[in-house]
Amino acid sequence: MELTCKLNSPEDLVTTLSQTRAGFIEAALEKNRKAQPYIEDARTLKNLASAAKNPYELLNISSIQKGLLTASGLSDKSLNYFTEADKQEAIKKLIEEFLAPAGDDFIDELVYRYLLIRGDSLGGSMRNLIGAIAKTKLVRKLLSVLSMERIEFFIQKKDDRSTNKWQLLDYETAYSVADEIYAVFWRYDGDDKVICFDTTIAVVKKNVDICLYKVSKTRFNGGSIAKEIFPAIMYGELKGGIDPAGADEHWKTGNTALTRIRTAFSERGYSVKTSFVGAAIEKEMAKEIFYQINSGILSYAANLTFDHQLTNYCEWLVKLK
Repeated sequence: MELTCKLNSPEDLVTTLSQTRAGFIEAALEKNRKAQPYIEDARTLKNLASAAKNPYELLNISSIQKGLLTASGLSDKSLNYFTEADKQEAIKKLIEEFLAPAGDDFIDELVYRYLLIRGDSLGGSMRNLIGAIAKTKLVRKLLSVLSMERIEFFIQKKDDRSTNKWQLLDYETAYSVADEIYAVFWRYDGDDKVICFDTTIAVVKKNVDICLYKVSKTRFNGGSIAKEIFPAIMYGELKGGIDPAGADEHWKTGNTALTRIRTAFSERGYSVKTSFVGAAIEKEMAKEIFYQINSGILSYAANLTFDHQLTNYCEWLVKLK
């Protein structure tokens, strides 16, 4: 018998204040871990730059030229379009406009500007990281459910997509490399199934967070199955951002994507299930999601911050026909 979404009311989906706080703390800790290399670089930059008696002598220290360019506001990618003369000009402008006016504190000014630019870069990477953390959390829960149900599973790492290589790993080993996993295969009630993540499906030409297929490991072929329609079982949107201020926008974006998918498949005479999993779910959007569940528009929804909902969701995925 197919499992159904275990929600009694919209309130079941709403992220609590304590879960929001926990999510912010988790993100802050991860940001601090990611920032550590930048801080170490800034310390090195300060130590090496200390050999200069004035800002203009920084031009003569070859080991810090990359740091000077970063402090100038130039990204690594942008440097591909600069000649050596262009780079020197950018550093000279940094010195003339910002470092020289700082007087004896020119080294501190250099370090502050270096960290400012690197921090902006970190902010961009963190937005991608939040999604990666959510995906890893989902994968680990799925592996746990499969392990608890004593269902054998194979994993495919991102780097093995081109060769469609699969590995039969024990739960503990697979758990430790969850962030590297692209797809998981298992067999349940006679059906071969593969779930994969962040894949462009041909029918809408858009990237989809969660894709579930009734297909063998061989036919999956590193995700090329996404070009076909009939093996598809379910597509889902996963939103890991915890900030309540962005919750409604995440839902609107996810809902639009899922509506597009359902419409595209329906126009081709095929019905596909859809799901939504989010970390930040506010009251009004919870009402919309709950309505869609009860109306049969959305097949399943879960709050990523509630372990029992994530467990139920993964159990639904494992047993879905």
